[in-house]
Amino acid sequence: MQIGIDLGGTKIEGIGLEADTLLGVRRRIATPRNYDGAIDAITDLVADIEREAGRTGSVGVGIPGVVSHATGLVKNANSTWLNGRPLRADLEMRLSRPVRVANDANCFTLSEAIDGAGRALETVFGVILGTGVGGGIAIRGRIHEGPNQIAGEWGHNPLPWRTDEERSTAPACYCGKTGCVETFLSGPGFERDYAILSKKQKTSPEIVRAAADGDTHAIGALRRYEDRLARSLATVINLLDPDAIVLGGGMSNLPDLPSAVTALLPRSVFSDRVVTRILLNVHGDSSGVRGAAWLWP
Repeated sequence: MQIGIDLGGTKIEGIGLEADTLLGVRRRIATPRNYDGAIDAITDLVADIEREAGRTGSVGVGIPGVVSHATGLVKNANSTWLNGRPLRADLEMRLSRPVRVANDANCFTLSEAIDGAGRALETVFGVILGTGVGGGIAIRGRIHEGPNQIAGEWGHNPLPWRTDEERSTAPACYCGKTGCVETFLSGPGFERDYAILSKKQKTSPEIVRAAADGDTHAIGALRRYEDRLARSLATVINLLDPDAIVLGGGMSNLPDLPSAVTALLPRSVFSDRVVTRILLNVHGDSSGVRGAAWLWP
């Protein structure tokens, strides 16, 4: 059995797979917003899955950051309580077995490249649009991590071709920079933009409903989001030229997002045509946990 754990900003999900088949064992719990709580939660999830399945398994964990090859400590996590902590070593001690840990966007991309929206395509760029903004690259069904372990981290480049308004209102990012793609395209970034337009606070689902009801500020926030996403993905296409970009995370569920972005790409892509496909994920918010399970062959 291959056990996958997806340690997200708001939830932790665990599943058990055997020969690529879900064993019917799936658990979701709220993410404790502290390190010790996260270790306890993952340990308990693995125990629950093994108890229900009646067998033990390998464990792969997707996290919103990476475990540094140089130090063995977590770095670049937007769940900042993980940074600088020996997550893999602590999990191996608690679970009494080797544990493989990878970036959650890489896990998502691996799942979608193997048997999801990017199946049979040579180069797939996977995008997470959620509490943060992440990305991963799969080439011929294998993750490309890079020597610095940051391949695909488009969320921490500056929003491209910023307007005067975007320059003047660019938010600070947890990474220490200002105006990162993540600060505009994450769920909190979308909600912040609506508040700028309307002077009101709404959650992302509330903004979508308001747009459907004709709220001009909500409609404007959606159009601005689509434009910013298209500009940002155009830089990915200009650099990587992938066969497909697969969208995941809660913000990928915005209405008609792939078609809206596809229509806007030609304005910014350095080509006479754009054939890169913008696709919704096949496996929903379970893509990350499936990819984590597949960190073990």
